[in-house]
Amino acid sequence: MGLLDSVLGQVLGGAAQQQQPQGGGLGDLGGLAGALGGLLANNGGQGGLGGLVSKFEQAGMGDVIGSWIGKGENQPVSGDQLQNALGSDTIASIASKLGINAQTLLPMLATMLPALIDQLTPHGKVPDQGLGNHDDLLGSLSGLLQGKQS
Repeated sequence: MGLLDSVLGQVLGGAAQQQQPQGGGLGDLGGLAGALGGLLANNGGQGGLGGLVSKFEQAGMGDVIGSWIGKGENQPVSGDQLQNALGSDTIASIASKLGINAQTLLPMLATMLPALIDQLTPHGKVPDQGLGNHDDLLGSLSGLLQGKQS
């Protein structure tokens, strides 16, 4: 079982106990990969990983996201910090796509986003061309979420 499988199992299992979403959106890995792809993809709403880095820097958390990209230990992030960096509208949009509320989504993102960014930047830096467009990234995310290495 891959690291992200383990993280997903823990996060999704814990969140499912807190709230039972209608339509099973929480257990839908495709939906989760799609939502995360929207955050990280070059053609996503955040301007790709570079845009996400800018948002974190503007929120005074450049060192945090830098630790996820760089080699070494990932600094933790709280749900409140994520909401501050990404904005309430972005969080609400992702939560809506997954059929959960923001209070359920934020701890999931706080656990998963550092691990995903770490896995997608194995060379310790943001790739010059970014992580790819949504469709390209969706394949990578799906593989990571299933415990495969790209």
